[in-house]
Amino acid sequence: MASSAASSAPAASLERRLGLGLGRRGGVGLGGLLLAPADAADGPPAPPPPAMPGVLPLRGAVQHYEWGRRGADSLVARLAAAAGGGGDADGRPCAELWMGTHPAAPSALAPDVTLRDWIARNPAALGRAVAARWGGDLPFLFKVLSVAKALSIQAHPDRELAAALHALRPATYRDANHKPEMAVAVTDFSALCGFAATQELKEVLMTVPEIRELVGKEESSKLLRVKEKDGGIGVRSYLKSAFTRLMTASEEAVSQTISKLKSRLNSERKVRALTKKEQLVLSLEKQYPGDVGVLAAFFLNYVKLNPGEALYVGANEPHAYLSGECIECMATSDNVVRAGLTPKYRDVQTLCSMLTYNQVYPEILQGVPVQPYVTRYTPSTDEFEVDRYMLPPGKSVTMSAVAGPSIFLVMTGEGEIQAGSMPDNAKAKEGDIFFVPAYTEVKLYTSGPRFMQLYRAGVNSRFLS
Repeated sequence: MASSAASSAPAASLERRLGLGLGRRGGVGLGGLLLAPADAADGPPAPPPPAMPGVLPLRGAVQHYEWGRRGADSLVARLAAAAGGGGDADGRPCAELWMGTHPAAPSALAPDVTLRDWIARNPAALGRAVAARWGGDLPFLFKVLSVAKALSIQAHPDRELAAALHALRPATYRDANHKPEMAVAVTDFSALCGFAATQELKEVLMTVPEIRELVGKEESSKLLRVKEKDGGIGVRSYLKSAFTRLMTASEEAVSQTISKLKSRLNSERKVRALTKKEQLVLSLEKQYPGDVGVLAAFFLNYVKLNPGEALYVGANEPHAYLSGECIECMATSDNVVRAGLTPKYRDVQTLCSMLTYNQVYPEILQGVPVQPYVTRYTPSTDEFEVDRYMLPPGKSVTMSAVAGPSIFLVMTGEGEIQAGSMPDNAKAKEGDIFFVPAYTEVKLYTSGPRFMQLYRAGVNSRFLS
């Protein structure tokens, strides 16, 4: 057929570029992995495929945002350098390592073949349910973050708002998808997340006169008079009004307020110990002088994670990562509404209008052991989950075949990975990244004297079950 002949040309070109041989049933093979024939969609729907052999080595993309760590202090730089990606060879900060298909920085299989393009030609690698639910794309984006100074005070829109913002301002909001996310601490990690409880906000208004003055007497009085047990819409309304007054204050008023606050705290620290929130505010002021985000920190929960603990951030919740290094996983989106602690574009009105104004201290996820050496972090969203593997020397572990794709990152140590019917084990060392197709069993073995630490991102098991 003409259509079949035409569609075979791009496949043949891709095959030549990757040095592929022919697979069974007329498909194309990559490292023993069967790729679907170009005209497979012409026939009746195929049953779920058997375990697909092989894994695909990936190269992630480094993002050099200004808040990132530099040199050997950056986990992102070290992982990229170990994988042969150059790391911080040009001296720029190495802030994020992206692993996935997002078009802003898609992972690569070869210099001119992205994972996104490969999956488009091989949707069976996603599994039938995943391909149907998320339009033939990988539903999650996997990252490593190395944070030297605070990220912006921000929130991520829900699906409905994401679609509306994308339609109205596609140059600013490039994705129509929501962006729930989860951070798993690799080192000590700190963040601002969600609004503080009413009693804490009352204490701020009573003990921080600069905030009370900027917010205004009327808005301050409403919050000071509200009763904790009242809760509900009334408190949210007062909180929204006070927070919006703060965030929309003039640059001159904000600058003067921060100057007075800084002067008072530096004087008082000579005669009393500053609170942790006051210490944080002075630290943020050094990073972002005159920025309203410095003052916004008083309204938010100050969260600290130990290594191995995780924080989930849902839609329309204010947050800002402050310091440390983490694994992060999210729905495939880069939609961010910012309003402080950033030199980037600020959309203050949108942020203040979209927030839930819930006053709940975020749940710290400890993870659940799913087998020896493996801990799983499962958020409420369908798009993703994260597993942490901590394999002692001489040990091995098996991930059973699941009906969705996975990405593995080797954080430390070395060993071997065996997947599907690969004839030989592949070496796995620090910085290596592997894409594992759906229905593929994976075995990991350590070698050498060190623990092998890996992280896996995959589609939420609840969706696949």
